[in-house]
Amino acid sequence: MINTASEQVDTLDIVAIPKTLHVQRIESKRAAELVVKHHYLHRRPPISHAFGLFNHGLMVGTVTYGTPASRHLQMGACPEDPSSVIELNRLWVSDAMPKNTESWFVSRTLKALPPKIVVSYADTKEQHYGYIYRALNFHYAGWTDMERKTPRYDYIPHDPKAHTRDAFRTGYAYKVRRLPKVKYWIVTGNKAERRRLTRMSGWPRLDWHTLPPPEYVEAVAETA
Repeated sequence: MINTASEQVDTLDIVAIPKTLHVQRIESKRAAELVVKHHYLHRRPPISHAFGLFNHGLMVGTVTYGTPASRHLQMGACPEDPSSVIELNRLWVSDAMPKNTESWFVSRTLKALPPKIVVSYADTKEQHYGYIYRALNFHYAGWTDMERKTPRYDYIPHDPKAHTRDAFRTGYAYKVRRLPKVKYWIVTGNKAERRRLTRMSGWPRLDWHTLPPPEYVEAVAETA
């Protein structure tokens, strides 16, 4: 059902206006099928909350939120209550939709979440810097490894289906320098809840203009 709708969207010349769009919660399985098919990572993330974007009855986007894979991340983002932290871990909207659809969509899903500190990352390897998050008034928190003095590497396994985190132990074909991801966060809930969570946040609120993320640099594969 999902694949059929997605294929229809890919072939339609849709000129949508906001009145034709609506957002609703969907089952995590349905969202996972879409992100595995369409998102550049092609992997299912942990999903606690999933939303679909519909246009004329066809699903044209999805966004998912879930528990971050790293407990260390949660503790850093909220030392007092790490369980208050969730991650916006996948966002996909059909290219057939008009400009600014992504921010319109995400803004409505944030209002439907319980009180949380929501973190997300923009992947500079894909030349993403998080302009959507900035448009939504997410706080800019710098980038991963910004305090690190030496480069970090990802080890690429011989088996393309294997996860990179296991490659160093099981053997790898080559390694690539890991590029930073840009960090963002925002709080949800009513005014009092947002104020409380903002005070609890362990992530900073930095100025993009005075401390911008590093320029995108193509990762170079190195022979092991």
